[in-house]
Amino acid sequence: MGFGLSKKMLGWRCAGAFWLMAITLPAAAQTVPNPAIETRYLDANGGATADAAVALALAHNGELLALRQELAAAQALIKQAALRANPSLEVRGARQIAGPDNNLMVQGELPLELGGRRNARILVARREATVREKALADRERVLAVEVRAKFGEALAHILRLKLTNELLDTAQQGYQLVKARVEEGKTAPLEQNMTLVEVNRLLSQRESDAGKVEIAMLELRNLLGMKPEESLGLRGDFADLLDNLPSLPEATARAFAERPDLQAMRAMEELAAAQIEQARTEGRFDASLTAGYERMNSSFPVNGITDGGQLLPIQDEFHFLTFGVTLQLPARNKNQGAIEAAVANAEAATRRREFAELTVRREVAAAFARYERAVRAREIYRVGVREQAAANLNVVRQIYELGAKTLLDYFAEQRRYLEIENSFIDAQLEVYLARLELARAAAGPELVKK
Repeated sequence: MGFGLSKKMLGWRCAGAFWLMAITLPAAAQTVPNPAIETRYLDANGGATADAAVALALAHNGELLALRQELAAAQALIKQAALRANPSLEVRGARQIAGPDNNLMVQGELPLELGGRRNARILVARREATVREKALADRERVLAVEVRAKFGEALAHILRLKLTNELLDTAQQGYQLVKARVEEGKTAPLEQNMTLVEVNRLLSQRESDAGKVEIAMLELRNLLGMKPEESLGLRGDFADLLDNLPSLPEATARAFAERPDLQAMRAMEELAAAQIEQARTEGRFDASLTAGYERMNSSFPVNGITDGGQLLPIQDEFHFLTFGVTLQLPARNKNQGAIEAAVANAEAATRRREFAELTVRREVAAAFARYERAVRAREIYRVGVREQAAANLNVVRQIYELGAKTLLDYFAEQRRYLEIENSFIDAQLEVYLARLELARAAAGPELVKK
């Protein structure tokens, strides 16, 4: 079979080539962007940047608000722990049944809290507040990573939706052209059907992409403490965190010094040590001071003779001032079990801290490896894949114009080109997420900007 073409086939090919030139690589002059995407999801002027989104989350996220209240409660307990024990007042009375005798006693007691009990209690309360403070800081760090990651994922879905929308706009224009050609009898109806299938496929792809964007935006609103129906536009790109990287030893040293989760582990060790001391003080000698007043009205069922020779009942009131010391003697219960439990908890806290430090080393090294590989993969896509894919698409178009390829072959190459473009977006997102992971592992100060 030669390369000669009949006039009718040549008309079909020319119509198809004209349409293919419109959809090969979407350009500004050929596409009609969907304004709904720009106005609904992207806002170059008033949209939220990644930093602004983090600030919103830190101010309105419900979990953070709860953690801050728990920290306030722990700080209030420091004040409570510093208060001295209250004195006690006891009032007792007794009266003889069917008789005149009665007595009344008022006695107060003041605990002394010897053996450093109060200081140990205050230290434990302070250590508990420190643990909560470090836990709050760590949650702020993790939330900042989650917000920035979700911001990047939403942005990637929006870019995919824009790409699909642009291809769909040009495909719809091409379909109208092919349809007009068919009605004029210059193009085979099969090409109209094939073009319609491609348009419908892109329509389906756009619905799928739009659903992913909406879900990502809903999840981002949830992290920011926003209601699902509140308006939210994004502004920024994947270069927000691509700053100069520290070396691996520097990043590891910074993580050891500044990561709030490690600081929380160390605070747990200090808390366990304070609890050991508190348990020991509770098993030591203690005392309370007592003082009181007692009035006793007492009589006998006989009469006595006064100096004047008169008979009177034997009865009188007696007033006493009482005082004493109550001693707590640690003879049997020296709080041995509580001390052993506190020592075991301290050992467990040390083991957790050591394992956390080992984990931090691994996380920083893994984040470096992930970031370096992600950057290389993105550059390969940018330099050695996208340009080749575009060139391949143009070659297939030219071959189709000559009649050596079918329209289905061209559609297959166009889909491959679309997949490559989406993969490049994924590669950009992976670099962004890998940089975020590196900042999280190394306690990067750029994560939390209040």
